[in-house]
Amino acid sequence: MSMRKLKILTILLPPLVIGGFEYIRHDFLLDVLSMETGNFYMTLLTLLLSFLFGNWMFNRIEAMNAKLAVEQSKRAVYEERERLAQELHDNIAQILFFLNVQLKKGQIEEARSAVSEIDHHLRQAIFNLRTAPEEGADFGSRLRTWLEEWSSMSGIAVNHSITVPEEGISPSAEVPLFSIIREAFTNIRKHSYADHAEVELGPTQDGRSWRLRIADDGKGMEGDAGQRPNRYGVSIMRKRAQELGAELEIRAREGQGLELIVTGPLREVKL
Repeated sequence: MSMRKLKILTILLPPLVIGGFEYIRHDFLLDVLSMETGNFYMTLLTLLLSFLFGNWMFNRIEAMNAKLAVEQSKRAVYEERERLAQELHDNIAQILFFLNVQLKKGQIEEARSAVSEIDHHLRQAIFNLRTAPEEGADFGSRLRTWLEEWSSMSGIAVNHSITVPEEGISPSAEVPLFSIIREAFTNIRKHSYADHAEVELGPTQDGRSWRLRIADDGKGMEGDAGQRPNRYGVSIMRKRAQELGAELEIRAREGQGLELIVTGPLREVKL
């Protein structure tokens, strides 16, 4: 039964039953039931009706909520699988491009290293697909966990500040947003020779947008990083930013290192 039918039933059932009893009592039972006795039976009828109808309705609502929870769990699994597939696609696409370049140059050892990295990503993806997604974990929690794991594996310290309200970023936006973060940190690990990295994800001052900032203290890049689409996965990150309706900027930091800034609109929450 839908919520609309439950609402109609809740509105109509009490007046029909109680009103019908009162009509029958006044028209046919006044000689049999006194006023006090009729009021007593009316109270008992109201209590019994409220008990039976309340139990039945709340059992229906609990069943509907349980079904909704199952559907949400399935959706979370599908979204997690989509995220993993996107990660695997981006990683292998970039490594295959690098492998092609190294083979053309005749650099066999570098090419062999790229093949080993593809094998590593495939094994990691298989492991992730066999592992159930974390129950009840929001995007901020998953991102913090991933950053801690990345820092442990890479040996690069990461300072992070993640304050975007969960309802401000839609579930569909989490996949491309995480893809940008993962790509940026892959580049930091491979190319920057950095010791520290910083991540900030939070609302802008006007409260209408979110802002992602990733910076490192590495060697940086000569020239305009944003105009070199085949290096540092810039093309991949720009594509993900377009999916978010966001603006992406990559620039050199004062002194050393690179800074990536992505700004996108917060989702409007209807109250």
